[in-house]
Amino acid sequence: MSVASTTATVQLTAPLTGIMLPIEQVPDPVFAKKMVGEGFSIDPLEGRLLAPIAGEVADLQPSHHAITIRSAEGLEVLLHIGLDTVRMQGEGFTPKVKEGDHVEVGDELIEFDLDVVATHAKSVLTQTVIANSDMVASLTPSTGLVTAGSDVAAEVVLAEQEEGDAAASGGKTVTSEAILVPNPTGLHARPSATLVNLAKGFKSDIRLRRDDDSANAKSIMSIMGLAVANAEKITVTATGPDAAQAIEEISQAIKNGLGEDCPPLPLGGQDTEAIPAVEAPVEEEPQEDAGPKSGDWNLLLGVSASPGLGVGQVLQLRHDDITVEEFGEDHHKERRKLNAAIDRATLDLSALQSRLEKESDPDKAKIFAAHAEILGDPDLLDLAVSAIDKGKSAPFAWRAAFNTYADRLANLKNEVLAGRANDVRDVGQRVLEELTGQRSEKPELAEGTILIAEELTPSDTAQLDRSKVVGFATTNGGASSHVAIIARSLDIPAVAGIEGRALDIADGTKVVLDGSKGSLQMNVTDEEIAQIVERQHRIAARKAEEESHKDEPAITADGGRQVKVVANIGGVQDAQDAQTKGAEGVGLLRSEFVFLGRTKAPTEDEQAQVYADCARALKPGQPLVIRTLDVGGDKPLPYLPIPAEENPFLGIRGVRVGLERPEVLRAQCRAIMKAADVGAELNVMFPMIATIDDWRNAKRIWDEERDKLQISAHVPVGIMMEVPSVAVMAKQFAAEEGCEFFSVGTNDLTSYTLAMDRGHPKLAPQVDPCNPAILALIGGACDALHEHGKWLGICGGVASDPQAVPVLVGLGVDELSCSIPAIPSVKAAVRSYTLEQCQELAAKAVTCRTPAEVRELVPMDE
Repeated sequence: MSVASTTATVQLTAPLTGIMLPIEQVPDPVFAKKMVGEGFSIDPLEGRLLAPIAGEVADLQPSHHAITIRSAEGLEVLLHIGLDTVRMQGEGFTPKVKEGDHVEVGDELIEFDLDVVATHAKSVLTQTVIANSDMVASLTPSTGLVTAGSDVAAEVVLAEQEEGDAAASGGKTVTSEAILVPNPTGLHARPSATLVNLAKGFKSDIRLRRDDDSANAKSIMSIMGLAVANAEKITVTATGPDAAQAIEEISQAIKNGLGEDCPPLPLGGQDTEAIPAVEAPVEEEPQEDAGPKSGDWNLLLGVSASPGLGVGQVLQLRHDDITVEEFGEDHHKERRKLNAAIDRATLDLSALQSRLEKESDPDKAKIFAAHAEILGDPDLLDLAVSAIDKGKSAPFAWRAAFNTYADRLANLKNEVLAGRANDVRDVGQRVLEELTGQRSEKPELAEGTILIAEELTPSDTAQLDRSKVVGFATTNGGASSHVAIIARSLDIPAVAGIEGRALDIADGTKVVLDGSKGSLQMNVTDEEIAQIVERQHRIAARKAEEESHKDEPAITADGGRQVKVVANIGGVQDAQDAQTKGAEGVGLLRSEFVFLGRTKAPTEDEQAQVYADCARALKPGQPLVIRTLDVGGDKPLPYLPIPAEENPFLGIRGVRVGLERPEVLRAQCRAIMKAADVGAELNVMFPMIATIDDWRNAKRIWDEERDKLQISAHVPVGIMMEVPSVAVMAKQFAAEEGCEFFSVGTNDLTSYTLAMDRGHPKLAPQVDPCNPAILALIGGACDALHEHGKWLGICGGVASDPQAVPVLVGLGVDELSCSIPAIPSVKAAVRSYTLEQCQELAAKAVTCRTPAEVRELVPMDE
């Protein structure tokens, strides 16, 4: 029976019949790392969830996969059926109670179809968690088989609560000395995230203070909203049972830069102007060829958000204001309304994210995953709940909360963080529509529409009808916003920060939007439009011509050299699609796709079947180059836990994972060998090789498994050249026994060589594989391999760039592995030059000073 003992102990009765598991073994870091709270897990044997404690049903999720019971002692016991079951949107779940009901121990809460959950969810493991774990001194779970409604599943010892204590959870208040923030750009996203993860490890309430402003140290949005700059003075205050330890560790972490390399602060430390967070731009004399100039009333200027040219008619897009009542009913009802609306919005975001992942659009999917994170931000929710508790309605309180946060971000000096204000408003509007039932009406779009708005949300942009919208311009936003990222992925020309008078352009006005130059031209003549349309037709005609010759080999115009043009793929369907575009094989099979979206690792036979199916999709004798599993701390698998790392791109990833977990690499090697005799010529390559020892250790595992299976077919083995050390030591690697080829991953090679993150909003434009340094590394590796009769391919993004193709051919590259749509144009680019011309271009390219100079050598013919 679930009653509080005289020693402040509460027993939780088993809510399910099944096998008890420690919460730490749940294959989900949110539960395993106790981010939700202390608890336990049960592997259920039947589909009836019972009340583990008496109390009130405080929350029942709209998808009916989770329920919270609030006991008389104030414990909030969350029961969560399965993992990722919110995505099932209620399928298979039948609630037996509603919010506000009182339940006794053993009362039935939810009936669920165990088979449906098992086939649709990530796992059937069901978690029981104390959401307000600050009330818990200890939780001791049972082990083995438990029976629902009768066996004790866990014993909870409540934390002592002292009257008059500063914190509800007990403990004193401790304040740090004044700390000067050493980070050159202040507490931006990365150090803030590090601080939040550290703070969440303590039970105490922890706050950062700067003068009269404060922020919740466990909320990244709250910290970023504080906008602490370099050398600014802050203090840390902690209230709770572990306050002293929290202050000591957090203070030291801030002084050390929260994982960033920070230069020494100036003597005295308070001259914040001596080290500005962001240097002011230097005024320069405009260059004659710097692009469009102001002064022409018909020309409106902004910044390039997405390149391309759009010709069409203006449609002004304005969002209708949602009307809300200021005061609400009972605050409990208003809270429940808000929780239900947030849950429905989360379901929508989850569905949108899943659709984008299925469409192989991970960049957009990540944006909406970030939106879901915003919905769970504790400070945002606290702000809304506080207003509700003061009598405000849920819609009124929520709108005030998200607008306050968005305004706070928009006023920051950091361009990237300020750009995220739009994301907060997007998420906020989504919940507000759920709360009120008032939906923004979608305008009717005609073909050739150019949208103009103050701002578009990521949701607006992701759902644009590309067949009708040929471009858009916004008065707000910038090139690094999520809207700009989505526009680029959709290949929609876009201009951000356009002059405000763009909002006064009448609907139906003909304009030309140049996303590359960041301009919008009004009052264009019919002749000008005709020239632009003619240019677009030329481009389309050229693509059609290239498509008609897609099945012909890629041989230079003089017949001096043939280059194999193959495809980068992520599955069997891709392999089939590549054949329709003229691919001569596959230069990169990303084997991660076999491992993703699963609760446990694929078996050896399952892998072998997939590799064989990919091989059968190709013509006999065509190459199929399989890259072994390439995951790491930045993209872990639930069944292959990899500790989070400060910089996962310099940590355990690629072949390093395989060498640390050799059983995984050995199983994959055997699976590849089993698929070696089905038609295509299998090759295998190891990612992230950095040293000779890396190569020898990986090759040793391959050889040992080959000998065990006694495979007679020869499967060439090679190296992914992604790390500069391989390029610099190309002669040594080329001389290694058994190393038969290099495949250059130019995306990572460029990032590692230039020490720039290609996803960085300000540095990304500089991460160009046509940098002469990268081309020189590729040329040197080609020479080294050719001396030993071996070959080199390119499987990075530059292989799909027609401007780079003749230079790569001239450097000696033997194979170009492209994105599937680019194959016809890459083949055409090879045929457009003689070998001598290619070699001359390559010789000039490696002596250039900038990527722009390299690209000028190969002008685009439009």
